[in-house]
Amino acid sequence: MSLGTAVNIMKQTQLNKEESINKDNLTSAHHDHNKSLNSYAFFKVHDKFIGEDLVQDTFTKTWSYLVRGGKIVMVRAFLYNILNNLIVDQYRKQKHKTDSLDTLVENGFEPKDKDEESERLVNFLDGKNAVGFITKLPETYKKIIHMRFIQSMSLKEISLITGQKKNAIAVKIHRGLEKLRVLYDHKFPFIK
Repeated sequence: MSLGTAVNIMKQTQLNKEESINKDNLTSAHHDHNKSLNSYAFFKVHDKFIGEDLVQDTFTKTWSYLVRGGKIVMVRAFLYNILNNLIVDQYRKQKHKTDSLDTLVENGFEPKDKDEESERLVNFLDGKNAVGFITKLPETYKKIIHMRFIQSMSLKEISLITGQKKNAIAVKIHRGLEKLRVLYDHKFPFIK
């Protein structure tokens, strides 16, 4: 065996030892940080599978860095730095990904005809009218409907206050809502 061959074998043996040390370090880092990295990635991208892929890419890039001879001083900080860069890349990919209106409609998206602000205004006015109609209900329904929908009390709370059973309260709420609906439909027959 020549001197050059012996040196090459020694270098290869030393390289193999360094790789196994790096592999052990990376395996322990994976064991220690995988769960927190997955949680962080999910928090950022809001998709479990994409988050898991990004974390796996993080470890793959870390492995490549170690194989090229890179040294890592703080493993956790290094992993989070790589993961953050991959998350930014993912955001950039999503930003450039746009769908045509035809594709969106095929997938179930329907453009709204109404302006959202005007719909909220109509709902607000309907709510004010409904509150006004509560005063026109018979006393047995008025009190219970007011507690349930204006004061947001539960059936149990109303039951404790009135001394009636929860089932009786639920029936009175149902009947009161029916009477309220009749009053409302009589006053505004064009709104359905």
